[in-house]
Amino acid sequence: MSFQKRLASHEFAVLAEIHTPKGINISRLINDARRLKGRIDAVIVPDMENGIMRMSALAGGVLLQQQGVETIMHMYCRDRNRMALQGDALAAHVLGIQNIIVADSADMSESDHSDAQAVSDLNETDLIKALKTLQKGKDLSGFDLDGAPDFTIGCTLAPFSSDQELNQALEQARAKIEAGARYIITPPVFDIASCLPALEKIKTLGVPVIATVFLLKSLAIAQYIANSEPGANITDELIRRIRKSSDREQEGIAIAGENIIALKDKVQGVVIQTLGWEHKLPEILDVAGI
Repeated sequence: MSFQKRLASHEFAVLAEIHTPKGINISRLINDARRLKGRIDAVIVPDMENGIMRMSALAGGVLLQQQGVETIMHMYCRDRNRMALQGDALAAHVLGIQNIIVADSADMSESDHSDAQAVSDLNETDLIKALKTLQKGKDLSGFDLDGAPDFTIGCTLAPFSSDQELNQALEQARAKIEAGARYIITPPVFDIASCLPALEKIKTLGVPVIATVFLLKSLAIAQYIANSEPGANITDELIRRIRKSSDREQEGIAIAGENIIALKDKVQGVVIQTLGWEHKLPEILDVAGI
């Protein structure tokens, strides 16, 4: 079943994130995708996420489509102006990619090209409106297109660490949904119980909610997130569980799989983030019984 049909039928969707290479060696990308074929509904391909220069998401998405894996392509406003964004969207459709997530982009100060100039010609809501305009057969200057694309558009929810920040994030997300986004992806969810009130608020936006499940690869990463991102809700109990484990890598995989199971009756889907450990995705799916 396609990702679009899962959304329409309100069935639980399982997505995974796979990054493109920093170079032209695509063997790992292809091998990781082949291991997931038939086990997940679609692969999300970020586009130079966190300001790290990589092969474009458009190229990566096309390669995965060629492997028979449905692709969802990230689009950011940071790196391209409105002409390039529209051109990439048209190219994506022609090359078989009809799923787009309009995502918030990281500040260039964290980039591996920190001297690069951010473009930000449009904001995320503007870009969603631009994609909807293309679907109506027009470009942003009002000129007719020779054939109109069709996209399933999603958006992301900004991270939050307080009720006030959550409410602000919901207002921003509501504008994106009014512009045409059909589903929303949350920041990483670690402690399901403490996140339930926020998930219920997110559901009031009226579109399918897809929760992010993040693989905690090590104790150090878990501690770093707990200390630097208070809204992540990594509990002391979770830290102790990882610390006491004789195999912390496997413990992180188990936690991710258990969170997928716990979220099945609470949201309409999950996206699994492993940040370079895509080869571990099948093990996470095994734990989750997928």
